[in-house]
Amino acid sequence: MSAEAKKRATGTALARRLGVLLGAVGLAAPLTLAVGGTAHATAPTCTTRTGPHQKDVEKFLGRPADGRQSPEDCRAIQDYQMRHGIRPDIGYAGPVTWAAMQEEITRRDPNAAGKCPVDEGRVACVDLTRQISWVQDGRSVRFGPVPVRTGREGNGTRTGSKRIYWRSADHWSTLYNVRMPYAQFFDGGQAFHAIEGSVWSPPGSHGCVNMRASDAKTYWSMLHNGDNVFVYGRKPGT
Repeated sequence: MSAEAKKRATGTALARRLGVLLGAVGLAAPLTLAVGGTAHATAPTCTTRTGPHQKDVEKFLGRPADGRQSPEDCRAIQDYQMRHGIRPDIGYAGPVTWAAMQEEITRRDPNAAGKCPVDEGRVACVDLTRQISWVQDGRSVRFGPVPVRTGREGNGTRTGSKRIYWRSADHWSTLYNVRMPYAQFFDGGQAFHAIEGSVWSPPGSHGCVNMRASDAKTYWSMLHNGDNVFVYGRKPGT
């Protein structure tokens, strides 16, 4: 083969390789853009169904609480779901969405229902139903709400108005042979106190209000003998 022929053959082969490469790039780029665009630009279709918590969810979002799903209601619910990572985020007012909203309500104002007295000065409130406690002065929440573990079946935490009457920072229970740090007694042998395990572990206490160590320590610094305690509700399963 002549030098000129070899040169032409080499050029043809190079052109073919370049064409294949450009073709691959040309195919890959549109696919990437299409996939990327689809993932970020297409939102789930809004549902027209009315959820079981429609009125509650509408009220929470500041929408007209008529219990009927409108396109505007759906978009507002869907936006909330997307911001809070709730799936499916189709604007359906279901139990998961309402539970997330209830948690927000509790954080904002645990006494929104007005069940704990607001006219007795400082009060340590205990809601057995929600298994939470907080300290308030009048209508102002000073600490909490925090999770607690109250009495189990047969050893329920007694409800009603009480007062702290005895405190023991490093208490030892001779009855149950266990430490009760930052114990503040308000009803017989029932007290606020820290525990080493989880406050979410079943089945519950023997009547005391079990707390995380940091929360019990804060209660110790905020409460004193004579301060009010109000216990209400009913622990699920008791």
